[in-house]
Amino acid sequence: QVHLVESGGGLVQPGGSLRLSCAASGSIFSISAMGWYRQAPGKQRELVTIITSSGGTNIVDSVKGRFTISRDNAKNTVYLQMNSLKPEDTAVYVCYVAVLTTRSQRLPDKYWGQGTQVTVSS
Repeated sequence: QVHLVESGGGLVQPGGSLRLSCAASGSIFSISAMGWYRQAPGKQRELVTIITSSGGTNIVDSVKGRFTISRDNAKNTVYLQMNSLKPEDTAVYVCYVAVLTTRSQRLPDKYWGQGTQVTVSS
């Protein structure tokens, strides 16, 4: 019932920038958190960054200072600004959302998007 659509991935050279976006739609009463995971070949999916409904954020150390998460509550959209990209940032970036789908729900449901490929290479 909840759908996530990511965009903004692509091929960039080291040091370049990309901005990812993720729009949530469907049966959403409220959003508890939105963020981004990434999954590289041969590696586990890892949480990159997340922003909560109150505006609090967490970010993995490997991208701290280079990536910034932001949101547009009116659009149910989260963004990931990625600067100073490195080859090790290459991965499928997957949008994550934790949502309450009804007014009586106490624990959020979790959904992941289809992913968008980010490739950093010369």
